Amino acid sequence: MDRQAEISSFLRTRRARLSPQQAGIAYPSSTRRRVPGLRREEVAELAGVSPDYYARLERGRISHASPEVLESIATALRLDDDERQHLFNLADSAPRSARARSTTDEKNLRADLRRVLDSINTPAFIQNHRLDRIGANRLGRLLYSLPADGSGDTFNYARFLFLDQRAATFHRDLDQARHATVSSLHAASAKAKNDRELIGLIDELNARSEEFRNLWELHDVGLCRIGSKLLTHTLVGELDFGYETFTLTDDPALTLIIYTMQPGSPTEERMRILSSWEVTHSASHNHHTSAAAASDQSLRELNRELNGALPQKCGLPLGTGTAGETVSPMHISPTESDMTMLPLPCSCEDAL
Repeated sequence: MDRQAEISSFLRTRRARLSPQQAGIAYPSSTRRRVPGLRREEVAELAGVSPDYYARLERGRISHASPEVLESIATALRLDDDERQHLFNLADSAPRSARARSTTDEKNLRADLRRVLDSINTPAFIQNHRLDRIGANRLGRLLYSLPADGSGDTFNYARFLFLDQRAATFHRDLDQARHATVSSLHAASAKAKNDRELIGLIDELNARSEEFRNLWELHDVGLCRIGSKLLTHTLVGELDFGYETFTLTDDPALTLIIYTMQPGSPTEERMRILSSWEVTHSASHNHHTSAAAASDQSLRELNRELNGALPQKCGLPLGTGTAGETVSPMHISPTESDMTMLPLPCSCEDAL
């Protein structure tokens, strides 16, 4: 990555999105402007610096700017808290705590962190600043067995979203997830300038994914600390989660992500079924075995549980709909490696 180009892109895109009216500059609306957003000299005036000085900053020569100047520019450009911190990180003027690296061996989580994960009764993960999922509890492994190719524990979330075709069927909110991921990587790249693995990841995604390149050029920055995940699991269908993220105090490069489910929701019921199925077959399958590698007999038993128990929740016997029409059962083929699932019709799907 070109550091000066990153700084230039960030300042230009923030300037381009801000209209004179938003910046409090009196400007006749009927007058045609040649550039979108503010001009450089307008930003310079708002920030209290000379036009030449701001032009140098926008060319990427920002390393010697004082914190006071950076604050003035951030205020002039109406940066939010994440963007303001990003500007300071790009200028290498961030507080020491903001640039701290993890003290944890990222391939081997501390035992106490493992215990924290295992104590959570919803899907939970530990993720680093490169978006490597480096730890998960049992439900987290079950949920993400697809992108992790079986383990559900360690994989890179950004690579999965942009380079794995299966992400389009796993994520019903793929565009939103991709945008949030790129925004997070932008923020991380400014904090960890010398992280060769992170630089390599970003360069790889830029080279291999047009979607990533287009989002990267927007230079949106932000950390999604709370939100939703809309997923489709190959075994139990659609799952709707909320999530919260927590930065670990002693390991600021690591984040704890906890998924939440509405009590009594279809998602809670489907996760219960997925969990109970895994427990039932844990004696004959390794804890980290992919669902795609389960035996034919195990899959037939899961089919029976899904198709026998779930339709009865809406008061219908298996094979009939609300008006007596035939209901196609959910089926998981033991002969297909991707475990294709044919969904139930709406009358019973709503009751799941």
